[in-house]
Amino acid sequence: MASYKRLNPEYVQFSNAVLSEEPERPLLPQRPFCSVTTGLIVLGCLLLLLCGVWLLGTMIWLRRPTSQEPHRPPAPAPAQTPDSQAQPTTAAFNSEACSVIPEPWRFDCYPERGVVVTKEMCEARNCCFIPASSSLPPSRRNGIPWCFYPQEFPSYSLVSLNDTSLGQKGQLVREVKTYYPGDILNLELEIRHETDTRLRVRITDPSNSRFEVPITVPNATEKAESPAYTVELSKEPFGLIVKRSSTGAVAVILILYMHFLQFSSSLPSQFIYGLGEHRSSFLHDVQWNTLTMWARDVPPMEMTNLYGAHPFYLAMEEGGNAYGLFLLNSNAMDVVLQPAPAVTWRTIGGILDFYIFLGPDPGSVIEQYQEVIGFPAMPIYWALGYHLCRWGYGSSNATWEVVKKMRNSGTPQDAQWNDIDYMNHFMDFTFDPANFATLPDLVKDLHAHDQRYVMILDPGISSTQAEGSYWPYDEGLRRGVFINDSDGNTLIGKVWPGLTAYPDFSDHVTHEWWYDNLKSFHEKVPFDGLWIDMNEPSNFLDGSTKGCPSNSLENPPYTPGVLGGLLRGKTVCASAQHKHSLHYNMHSLYGLMEAKASRIVGKRPFVISRSTFPSHGMYSGHWLGDNRSHWKDLYTSIAGILTFNILGIPLVGADICGFSEQPQEELCVRWTQLGAFYPFTRNHNAIDMKPQDPTAFSSLAGTAMKQALLLRYSLFPLLYTLFHHAHVHGHTVARPLMFEFPNDTKTYGIDRQFLWGSGLLITPVLDPGVNYVVGYFPEGLWYDYYTGNSVRSKGEDMRLPAPLDQINLHLREGTITPTQTPNLTLWVSSGQPLHLVSALSEDGSASGDLFWDDGESIDTYETNQYAYIVFSVSQSVMTSQVLHNHVEATFITVQSATFYGVKQAPGKVLVNSQEVSFIYRPNQVLTVADLGLNLSKNFTISWM
Repeated sequence: MASYKRLNPEYVQFSNAVLSEEPERPLLPQRPFCSVTTGLIVLGCLLLLLCGVWLLGTMIWLRRPTSQEPHRPPAPAPAQTPDSQAQPTTAAFNSEACSVIPEPWRFDCYPERGVVVTKEMCEARNCCFIPASSSLPPSRRNGIPWCFYPQEFPSYSLVSLNDTSLGQKGQLVREVKTYYPGDILNLELEIRHETDTRLRVRITDPSNSRFEVPITVPNATEKAESPAYTVELSKEPFGLIVKRSSTGAVAVILILYMHFLQFSSSLPSQFIYGLGEHRSSFLHDVQWNTLTMWARDVPPMEMTNLYGAHPFYLAMEEGGNAYGLFLLNSNAMDVVLQPAPAVTWRTIGGILDFYIFLGPDPGSVIEQYQEVIGFPAMPIYWALGYHLCRWGYGSSNATWEVVKKMRNSGTPQDAQWNDIDYMNHFMDFTFDPANFATLPDLVKDLHAHDQRYVMILDPGISSTQAEGSYWPYDEGLRRGVFINDSDGNTLIGKVWPGLTAYPDFSDHVTHEWWYDNLKSFHEKVPFDGLWIDMNEPSNFLDGSTKGCPSNSLENPPYTPGVLGGLLRGKTVCASAQHKHSLHYNMHSLYGLMEAKASRIVGKRPFVISRSTFPSHGMYSGHWLGDNRSHWKDLYTSIAGILTFNILGIPLVGADICGFSEQPQEELCVRWTQLGAFYPFTRNHNAIDMKPQDPTAFSSLAGTAMKQALLLRYSLFPLLYTLFHHAHVHGHTVARPLMFEFPNDTKTYGIDRQFLWGSGLLITPVLDPGVNYVVGYFPEGLWYDYYTGNSVRSKGEDMRLPAPLDQINLHLREGTITPTQTPNLTLWVSSGQPLHLVSALSEDGSASGDLFWDDGESIDTYETNQYAYIVFSVSQSVMTSQVLHNHVEATFITVQSATFYGVKQAPGKVLVNSQEVSFIYRPNQVLTVADLGLNLSKNFTISWM
């Protein structure tokens, strides 16, 4: 839901390897890889413990394989507090040593924002001070640091090491203290060889328990038998060396320090992805780019921490290999990308617990990542239809009228939504008894037409109603389900209903209370899905009505670059108390915990959440927030869709036509065409804006939008099968081209096109006033989806006609795509006969598959209540093989089949050995119709 209208130290640092002979790398599109791009590249770190107690830090340095001894990392020296005194250090400042460090390899020794760093301040930390070649001041947020780490500093030694059932455990000791009291001089290292492609490293303080993220991860019980990596350890200074067995070595050196967790990774190339949630290109910019993670209610904008936090990145290596790194940490953090290329993580809580995924291809990395965080849920079938919403319908009758206009226009629609205006004074679990009196009747009418109803819920529960008049708050107090302030009293903030309390979703008692409220309201309004919004959690105040205490939680020595500079900015106090831990630790987990609580039992639940965290895809989908009706927002939505697919949340979309500002007809047409290929498709706009549903525009525009949506509905069998593979195997649904063509570096930065699965290429128009679009076609044979006309590409850009009423789609050679005749709802469409489209390779082969079940029962795959059919073409014969049968398949027939790329006109066509009629067109397209083949039985189609 929208909130755009109301928007109007101390620590010890990290270091990185200094490669003085390393040449500066050019930018895209001529970006070369590092000579070693095959390894796991993890560099250093520091850990902050909570509540001002002792802090633990670690640093990992990665170098390239070389026959020479590695350079030592530059030395991080301790920062001073305002009331501390400089002390001697063993890392002596050496200006000559500083000058040889190339600018791309300078790691910031003074990352505090808003500070103009002087030479004296920098050298007080025993760091190098050299103004960069840029004229930008050293206080700017991003840029070449003027204060950076030198090469030498005291580190830990590995004093003991023992084998375990999963790998090794060791003791790390440091004898030289830093500037700060409470140095942790003894640490425990644990290395777990969890699978052949997954390595886990944990560094903890054995004498103190620290916050760990409460999500379920695999509990490996046996050491990997044939790992794709090797791990070597050095004792002094302590080093961790990880090598990709198949391609070469990458050294990783750990050095541990205090006060905030910071670790850096030398990257194998400048191609890095993930690190959500931010508005950016799909391929991140490594030119001194800081990405902050701390869930925040703010419309999408660049250089801002947005709704979710996903500390995972995917990096490409030379030759098409890839690896991934996941830091299992939920505290506020900065991720700094710099052109070395390298990445630095700074987080202010938790422990150092990271995973490295070996891939080797990008898709395999994402599968391995989801094996840790959990595979996404299989969506209920109607979730993949067209959804319509707006803030400001004003009444249930007005909402109903839009639904009727959509039906009368023949435009497909599966779900109607309402924003907060349906509520009584914006209070959860109520509806306006005057303006929305007919809401129950509207929902009944939707159900009668095979449509569904989705309602919004915000977590803030009104706290100002008369006692006994609002059960959610009264009962919540009685059960103790709300977040408390630091004094142990219910924390009160302010959201749409006014003063509010916030449910503590970390407590199972709160889940029970939430369910009871949902059940009670469902008896009045039988809703089908939930839209959980404002769950960062959002607050119109900073902290609470009483403010927040002044302590190190609210004002930590280092604050990442959160919008406004305060952890409590437009959310609850960092010192607020959940049952599980402090809000300081739990903040970015709030949306995930609410999503877990919102999964109603029975049929597959449908939940769309604004705030997300790793593992969210198991419980909910996501939309990209309060975007604007701008062409730029149209374009950036593709990067958002692709990023969330690699983050394990494939059910994702952006508000079609834009949420805020007045929609333009041309923009809305183009956006509907693109939005028809979002995995989750919803049109939504703001209060006081003009309507932007397909019936609100000219007949020409409305027809173009309707055609795009009908096209989506016809492709439902393909989309549903892709979600099955996402659920079972962790595959992406909306897929970057680089996933299918990892050896083609031209695909690495593409985010103006994308694929559905491996074979359907979508090339939308993203600019105003044009009737063409330029798209990149990787090497191979591609077919126009609509006509079957073929084009052979050497890996090149092509100009395509793009009239206002059509989006360009192309089929990749070697694929078979199942489609159906579309209708007004997916319930009707999914019962229609199938049409199979085969895009033949040069050798005449193709393959595809179909997953089919009842569309709504939970765990149909896990309980074997599904059908799975594989199609293949070889040597002029198509075969259908039923690998798993189910009664649902008996209701579906294959009515026709089309083959693109049949080089010669057949003399005859046989279906199950019986000759049938056919049509062959000069563009090498063969069509066989009126088949009537039962999907649950094997069949063959051949031509000669």
